[in-house]
Amino acid sequence: MSTSDHPSGTDRPSGDNRPSGTDADGLLAEQLLRLTRRLHRIQKHHLEPVGITPAQSRLLRTVAHFGEPPRMADLATRLEVVPRAVTSLVDGLEAVGRVRRVPDPSNRRVVRIELTEEGRATLWELRSARRAAAEDILAPLTVDQREVLGGLLSALVDRVPESGC
Repeated sequence: MSTSDHPSGTDRPSGDNRPSGTDADGLLAEQLLRLTRRLHRIQKHHLEPVGITPAQSRLLRTVAHFGEPPRMADLATRLEVVPRAVTSLVDGLEAVGRVRRVPDPSNRRVVRIELTEEGRATLWELRSARRAAAEDILAPLTVDQREVLGGLLSALVDRVPESGC
């Protein structure tokens, strides 16, 4: 079989058992999905002693990055979730005293979310939990491999999607 007669439609020589470009991309996508699930499990395990979920952790970190207490809509936009999801997360964090709802000083109809002292203390706990989770997942990689992975992930994460997804 010549290279142009290959069943995959590629110009690969016969006997080449590597996946075609499309198959390789599908395999890569599956590996990324498996890694994402593994990351979530490891992070969840390390956050259990703190008494917080990965989603609540992300919300707390997001609130902390705003210069002033954000509105719920600001959080939904930044987290790329529907407003209802933010409401549920805030409800859970407010119930355990990590955030509180406060009225906007210039518009009483607007509610803002601010960290409590307990919330700020939790952020410190989260830093060490996240470091431990990262070390668990990255342990097999050398320092150089971690740098390469960081660059590759930045290229994927920072890309502006054309489809709006």
